[in-house]
Amino acid sequence: MSRVDLSTLLKQQKDGFSLQQQFYQDPDIYQRELERIFMKSWLYAGHVSQLPNAGDYFLYELDTESVIIIREDDETINALLNVCRHRGSRVCLESSGNKNLLVCPYHGWTFERNGNLRGASQTKEDFDKSLYPLKTVSIKIFHGMIFINFDQKPVAFEPIEEDLDDCLRPYRLDKAKVAHRRSYPIQANWKLAVENYCECYHCVPSHPEYAVAHGRSFHRNDVQELTQAVMSKAAEVGLSDRCVSMEWLDSGAVGNDRGYDRYPLLKGFVTGSKDGKPLAPLLGEIKAYDGGTTDMHIGPLTFYLAYCDHIVVYHFKPLTIDTADCEITWLVNEDADEGVDYNLDDLIWLWDVTTIADKRIIEDNQKGVNSRHYEPGPFTTMEDFEQGFVDWYREAIK
Repeated sequence: MSRVDLSTLLKQQKDGFSLQQQFYQDPDIYQRELERIFMKSWLYAGHVSQLPNAGDYFLYELDTESVIIIREDDETINALLNVCRHRGSRVCLESSGNKNLLVCPYHGWTFERNGNLRGASQTKEDFDKSLYPLKTVSIKIFHGMIFINFDQKPVAFEPIEEDLDDCLRPYRLDKAKVAHRRSYPIQANWKLAVENYCECYHCVPSHPEYAVAHGRSFHRNDVQELTQAVMSKAAEVGLSDRCVSMEWLDSGAVGNDRGYDRYPLLKGFVTGSKDGKPLAPLLGEIKAYDGGTTDMHIGPLTFYLAYCDHIVVYHFKPLTIDTADCEITWLVNEDADEGVDYNLDDLIWLWDVTTIADKRIIEDNQKGVNSRHYEPGPFTTMEDFEQGFVDWYREAIK
């Protein structure tokens, strides 16, 4: 799609309405999204607990890009592009493992864990190894969470740190560990997956397991008193009573989104469990359950549901124009032992069953959007966060 065509399409987009069909189907718009959004945003790649030892690595893959996230030593984690500096072969072929050296399987060029080229046989006498290290992408470690950015001059991460550091400190996520990770491939455009996460208008009819316990299922005015009660207990239990809302158009440059907002649990629930009872040991410095939970947002594609005893990380990314991946990570206290301090099936139950339902909902949405008769519909008062995403998206791809 040409610049003129996109400009016309954006002008035709009605405020307060869902996106037009072309935004979910046009391959040129999709390529523009990859460059304007995904290649410029801070992306959640994983957690430091996935790399306990020097040489441990895992791959973060997006579109044609592959990044080796590798622990160099006790203090340093690097993000190296998985592209050999000889003729471009992938260096690491397995999705995770441990490497003392990174050896390209094609011609044997050998790189150190910081990316420097150590060995390349049969090169000319004047060959300078220092000119051919593996290329890097920007990396930030924030409360144990690993973020990367593909842009050569990435937007500053400092505003995210400044706004969320105090809010996150009580959870001590640097002292957490991954209890489980699971991917949910979705046969739909990535925006439909993100839009679905951004609204809870669908929660009561579609997620009874979630709606029975979470105040987000109802209009904020209907749970205002419960919200105030939760916030009044924040200091007592060791949590922040701040609300951070620098999201979408308020966030500034693309990739700098952040938010932190607590809301109440219902009917005596203290966490996201079947029976409302605790699932795991309290996180970090949290002293007690306060009857609430936290929605958090870092970058445009990573969302968190932070309970007092575990955190659920949602990370979305496109696979193709009409397929996406939703990867969920469950974090618990690093000292918690599976089978003793928590039961894995119980821990993941809520967000597994919820995401399976979301997968169906989103795929049905895509089928409807593909209809010749689809036309955008108006947002409701419970879709204001989704409306914010759509408004931001329209600006981001100009």
